[in-house]
Amino acid sequence: MELLLLSSSRTPAGYLTDYLPEIRAFSAGARRALFVPFAAVRFPWDEYLRRVAEATGFNLKIAHAASDLETADLIVVGGGNTFQLLKECRERRLLEVIRARVAGGCRYLGWSAGAVLSCPTIRTTNDMPIVDPGGLDALGLVPFQINAHYVNVVLPGHHGETRDERLEEFVLANPELPVVGLPEGDWLRAAGGSMALGGPHPATWFEQGRRFSATAGQFSVLAGRWKQR
Repeated sequence: MELLLLSSSRTPAGYLTDYLPEIRAFSAGARRALFVPFAAVRFPWDEYLRRVAEATGFNLKIAHAASDLETADLIVVGGGNTFQLLKECRERRLLEVIRARVAGGCRYLGWSAGAVLSCPTIRTTNDMPIVDPGGLDALGLVPFQINAHYVNVVLPGHHGETRDERLEEFVLANPELPVVGLPEGDWLRAAGGSMALGGPHPATWFEQGRRFSATAGQFSVLAGRWKQR
């Protein structure tokens, strides 16, 4: 499978700007790119397509139905609300087609909610469940969970759980699914059966009973070990 999973769309340099070299290398030679905009809630999907096309230079069309994806060689899944994204994809019967197309060699580019959709489930999203997606199972393109926009901030006077505590709860309840805390500016790249971490920050790896900062080299070893299970 060929996957490029970005933690976020916005970095200090602008909209998708810091990711553009990796995006262009990943998408080189793609002839037909389809966009899945359904995570957007506060602005129209056509406007979302325009923003992404301007930022990337892609000639994009929206994948409204499963049949639209049959000849795509690049599927682009934008961020926003993960529950809304999964609901629309399930109702339009896109999940099965995306899974089959990516298994057949079509490239998958997703950020934020689009990255979380590549996981076995969306249960490690940061989003509020504003809609009922009819189940939480997602694409299962990677053998672990992603927590996008990862940061573990402890605010003075705040007594709720931290991000780390919530992710530790997840791996305690789901020992078969580790979680990658992916900071903004980082990405995961799958190619040729291997998985690599890129970007300026180490990721944080959560599995039952342990949590640690993982550099690019450590991440590749961990991801490979879980892929073989």
